[in-house]
Amino acid sequence: MTEPLQPNVVLLADGPTGFTALRSLAARCRVVQIFRKPDQPDAGALRSFANNRGIPVAELKELAQLQKAIADARPAAVVISSFDRIIPPHILTLCRFVNVHYSLLPHYRGRANVNWAIINGETTAGISIHLVIPELDGGNLLFQQAIPIGANDTVTALYERLNAIQERELGGVVVRAITGYQGTSQDSDHVSYGCARVAEDGEIDWRQPTDAIDRLIRGLTPPFPGAFTHLDGQRLVITNASPRRDAPCYIGRVPGRIVGRSPSEGWVDVLTGDGVLRMLSVLPPNSEQPCPAAAVIGSTRATLGLSRLDLLRRIVALEERLASLEQLEYAHE
Repeated sequence: MTEPLQPNVVLLADGPTGFTALRSLAARCRVVQIFRKPDQPDAGALRSFANNRGIPVAELKELAQLQKAIADARPAAVVISSFDRIIPPHILTLCRFVNVHYSLLPHYRGRANVNWAIINGETTAGISIHLVIPELDGGNLLFQQAIPIGANDTVTALYERLNAIQERELGGVVVRAITGYQGTSQDSDHVSYGCARVAEDGEIDWRQPTDAIDRLIRGLTPPFPGAFTHLDGQRLVITNASPRRDAPCYIGRVPGRIVGRSPSEGWVDVLTGDGVLRMLSVLPPNSEQPCPAAAVIGSTRATLGLSRLDLLRRIVALEERLASLEQLEYAHE
């Protein structure tokens, strides 16, 4: 008996999430082209998998490349996973487009959805696979599954679980869409959005509640830049921390002040707006590996964060640097 022909698909994807999308599609479809985002770190696993199967991989620098791939290969679908470029309407008319979105649509359309879910204290995250229409993340739902967010879950852990669901389900969902399944419409009365995040959004405000700071730290673990503070004017990324539920009651409180440390166990306790956060590991400046917090923070007199004095010192240093550059310029005239 002759096996049915696998449908041709083009994949727009990158990183570990894109790699799991590729593995899922390759089991059910014929992937004829992969486009990656320009100027991204080399996706070794994705590229190796593609090369072993003779699938061409290219950076999508111009939309004309995608138009040509659709015209040449006539794919039954273009699948998007971990690829944050919006496809304009005139290209969406050329082919069926299917997108993987890590939220429970219509909630959290847009960017940084898994990060926002943890930071905002949501109890569930999820994956939605939907048809693509000109409205951002607004097409019919082909598949959706929720996962719980535990009290200690990091964004790293949630991505691993969501990627596993994507790898298990995406190929089959795309085949069903190709063979006629139209999915179900989203509830337009409950649409919400998440905006993009940049690295500077991760700065910790120690006046915030302990749980809010803990969620920020857990919501920005690798591969994201991390939640950070400053120590002696230098950026310090907090890689692992935990609220102290048994902390003493401080009625004299300076948020950001170190109030305890254990050189032997490596932890450091810091005051927040309403309690104490125990920092377990940090990433010092110019370092690639985290280390125990107590190895970097050596005093209970230290205060984390940028003070007005720190800012004044920076201004003075910049003024001195500017004066030095002006003197060099005059010397060369």
